Amino acid sequence: MTPPFARPSPEALTAEILRRTAETGSDKSICPSEVARALAPEEHWRSLMGPVRDAALALLREGRIEILRKGKPVSADAVRGVIRLRAAGTGAPREPDEA
Repeated sequence: MTPPFARPSPEALTAEILRRTAETGSDKSICPSEVARALAPEEHWRSLMGPVRDAALALLREGRIEILRKGKPVSADAVRGVIRLRAAGTGAPREPDEA
C-alpha cells in the first residue's frame, strides 16, 4: 500500500518556485511541473499543478517572478493554458502581453 501523500504547504510551493527560478536566472524559464515533480512522488505530482499555478500567480503579483506564455511575460489576468515561470528580470523593464 502506498503511504498517504502529505500535500506541501503554500509556503513550500513558493519556496520551491523561487529556488528553481533563481537557479535558472532571469534569462531562462522553468515549467511549473518541475516544481510539482520536485515536491511530490510520481503518482501525485499532477495534483499539485493547480496549487503551483496559484503560488506562481501570487509571486507574479508580488513582482518576484514572471509568468510567460509563448515566451513572453503576461499579466496575471492573461494567465491561462501552458505557462512557464522565470525569475523577475533585473534588466530593462518588459511590458507584459495580454495574450
